[in-house]
Amino acid sequence: MSFSVNRNDKMNVFIEDLTHDGSGVAKVDGYPLFIPGALPGEEVDIQVGKTLKNYGFARLLNITKASPDRVDPPCHVFWECGGCQMQHLSYEGQLVQKRKTVRDVLDRIGKLPHVPVHPVKGMDNPWRYRNKSQIPFGERDGKVVSGFYRSRTHHIVDTDVCIIQSDEADDLMAMLKHELHALGLDTYDEKTNLGMLRHLIVRKGRATGEIMVVLVTRKKKFTQKDAVIELIKRIVPNVTSIMQNVNAEKTNVIFGDETILLHGKPVIVDSIGDIDFEISARSFYQVNPEQTEVLYGQALDYAQLTGDESVIDAYCGIGTISLFIAQKAKEVYGVEIVPQAIEDAKRNAELNGIDNAYFEAGPAEVIIPKWYANGKRFDVLVVDPPRKGCDEELLKTILEYKPKRVVYVSCNPGTLARDLRILEDGGYRTQEVQPVDMFPHSSHVECVAWLEI
Repeated sequence: MSFSVNRNDKMNVFIEDLTHDGSGVAKVDGYPLFIPGALPGEEVDIQVGKTLKNYGFARLLNITKASPDRVDPPCHVFWECGGCQMQHLSYEGQLVQKRKTVRDVLDRIGKLPHVPVHPVKGMDNPWRYRNKSQIPFGERDGKVVSGFYRSRTHHIVDTDVCIIQSDEADDLMAMLKHELHALGLDTYDEKTNLGMLRHLIVRKGRATGEIMVVLVTRKKKFTQKDAVIELIKRIVPNVTSIMQNVNAEKTNVIFGDETILLHGKPVIVDSIGDIDFEISARSFYQVNPEQTEVLYGQALDYAQLTGDESVIDAYCGIGTISLFIAQKAKEVYGVEIVPQAIEDAKRNAELNGIDNAYFEAGPAEVIIPKWYANGKRFDVLVVDPPRKGCDEELLKTILEYKPKRVVYVSCNPGTLARDLRILEDGGYRTQEVQPVDMFPHSSHVECVAWLEI
C-alpha cells in the first residue's frame, strides 16, 4: 500500500483542527495526520510516525507560526501526563474549540446544522476544580513514585503537584510518597501482583470542606495501618473520613469489593445548590461541583417546570439531577440500573426532606413501560447517560411513549449527536444545545440539549 505520506517523512504542515483527544490535525493530499501538541491555525514542522490506511500520526518538531492562543502550560509534567490535553491552549481558546467540537459533530453525525449551539459556559477560575483524585502508587529504581498515568499507558508520571486537584490531595500524595519506605509499607506492582498500596483516593466536599481519604490495598491486614492513619491525620488534621478498600485481584480496575472504615465517618457531605449529598468511597459524584451546578441549572431551565409536571430521570445515579428537579416539579421518578446507586438516591432524598422523588432499580427501558402500565403519565424526560450514550432500547421507549419534552445531558458530543438524530427521526425537534466546560484543560465537553415533540 502506498501513500503520498510515508513513515519518517519530514514536512511543514498547516493545522486545521483538533481531535477529540486534543491532537492537532493536518491534511496532506487529503490524508489526515494527528500531531500531539499542535494547535489550529499553526504552521509546524513534523516527522511522520505510524501510518494507517485512513490516517497517520506525526511528531511535532518545530512551530514555524504559532497560534495567538498558544500559552506555556503551567504544569511542569503537562507534556508527559495524560490527565490534561489542552493546557498549551489559552482558556478562552479552549472554550472556542469545545464549542466548535460540538458544532462539528451535530453537523456531521447528527445532520443538525439548524440547531443553535451556544458559547460554552466556562469557569472564572479553571484550576483546583477537581473534588476527587485517584492517585496510583508504584516503585521505580528503588524509589516510590506517585502521580498520574502517561496517556494510553500505565506508566506513572511522578509528581508531587497537580494544579487541577485539591491542595489536600497534593499534600497527601507528596507526604505519603516520601514516608512510605520509612513506615515499611511497599507499593503495588501490576506485573507481579505483589506489594500493598495500590491507589490513594482523595475526595473533598467543595461546600463543606469535608475530606475523605481512601487507601486501596492488596490485602486487608497490614501492620503499618495505625501509623498510616496517624500520618494522614497529621498531613490533613481536619480529615473527616479514612477508608480502606481491598483489591486483591490482578487487574487495572481501581476498587475491590470490600471497603472498611478506619477513622471518622463512612461518608462525607457536599452540596450542589440547595441539595446535600452523602458521598461514600465508591459513590459516583461529579468531580467539578461548581460546574455541575451550572450543568444541572441548565437542565432545569430546559425542563421549563411550573410545579405541575411529572418527570422521569433516566440514568439517575445517586439522584443528583432528580433532587435538583424535585424542587420545581410535582414529582420525579428516577431509574438506574445500579441498585447501590438507587439506595444512595433514596438516602439523599431523605437527607434533604424531599418526598416527591421516587427511585427504582432496573433498566430504564423495562421500568418506564411498567410505570406507564400502572397509569403514570410523564411530561418531561431527563437523560444523563454514560459516554456510550443512550441504550438503543431506551431510545425506542422514549419514541413509543413520547413525553412532550426531553432534556438530554451528555458527556460525549458524538453519541449525543447520534442519539439526537434518532430522536429527530422519531418526531422530536432539537431546540438548542448548551455546552458546559466541566473539565477545563481536558478535551472533554458536556452538553445539555432541549427537545420538543
